[in-house]
Amino acid sequence: MFWPDTISKKLNIKYPIIQAPMFGVSTPQMAAAAARAGGLGSLAIADLSAEKAVELIREIKKLTDQPFAVNLFAHNIPEVTEILKEKYIRTKYFIEQLARENHLEVQLPDLSDLKANGYQELVEAVIEEGCKILSFTFGNLDDKSIQKLKENGVTLIGTCTSVEEALILEKSGIDMICVQGIEAGGHRGSFNADNIPKIGGISLFSEVYNHVKVPLIYAGGIYNGRTLRAAKELGAEGFQVGSMLLASQESALQPFEKERLKNVTEKDIMLTRSFSGRYARGIRNKFIETLEYSEHILPYPYQNKLTNELRRVAKTMNNTDFVGIWTGQSIHDYNEASTEEILTNLIRDSEKTN
Repeated sequence: MFWPDTISKKLNIKYPIIQAPMFGVSTPQMAAAAARAGGLGSLAIADLSAEKAVELIREIKKLTDQPFAVNLFAHNIPEVTEILKEKYIRTKYFIEQLARENHLEVQLPDLSDLKANGYQELVEAVIEEGCKILSFTFGNLDDKSIQKLKENGVTLIGTCTSVEEALILEKSGIDMICVQGIEAGGHRGSFNADNIPKIGGISLFSEVYNHVKVPLIYAGGIYNGRTLRAAKELGAEGFQVGSMLLASQESALQPFEKERLKNVTEKDIMLTRSFSGRYARGIRNKFIETLEYSEHILPYPYQNKLTNELRRVAKTMNNTDFVGIWTGQSIHDYNEASTEEILTNLIRDSEKTN
């Protein structure tokens, strides 16, 4: 049998292939399509309000009766100090000026207008809606949340970018761990937002495999059968794919963003904190180049919330210089077929013997 079945049996899916929970890109339609292919769809609720999360959960339930994971951000919210207030004002002014210089008229929110949501209310929503699989990133859940989720029969999937993080997750009783290499697209799942481990997937997975006993999911660089088989050879029992679905029919990316992906080269892809305040891998542009090494980056989630309106306006103008287009280091043909077709082809390609 080609496919490891530990994760498949635990999650009640046919294939241990997981659609990455790419907030801002993945959609309930994408998660449902991944389920139709026999994999696990992921619904990204990030740090949304509980009300919005419930709305999305109920939407996906209308689209599929198959298992799906709900994914949230297990992050800490920095205290609003006088220093942060002052830096926020300076950063807001700088970005508004930069936008105007590039023909984008935006009015960014004041700090007092922002609402930073913790994840505890989302945990309650997941339980109340009867969801049975919860994945998370940016840290570990608190002990009380873990206990409550387990009491309600929820399978927990954490994210690690180092052996140390993997050991913390295992000790906390997390059921499965997604091992995210530095080559993966989008945000790093690192517990420390400022000092991220920069370890490639092969080296990281091999080390984590030697140190923990829970089932492991490989994430980072999988885009065809060959790369998936390489992850399987390392001992992966699950395979998370994200970048290969960016241009799919169900992706939330706009046509101009998908077109930019088709022309990307290796020198265009970099890690940046400029849009959100946390490191993410995506396509270099004018906004990133201007802010990345400046003093105008606030801690997450404040930078992320500050730049939301800028990105929204840039999207309406098809302006790739002021949107975050996240993708990994494995450059490939960004297929515009349905998620179901893309994953079905990946499954068939992976099962080839040569």
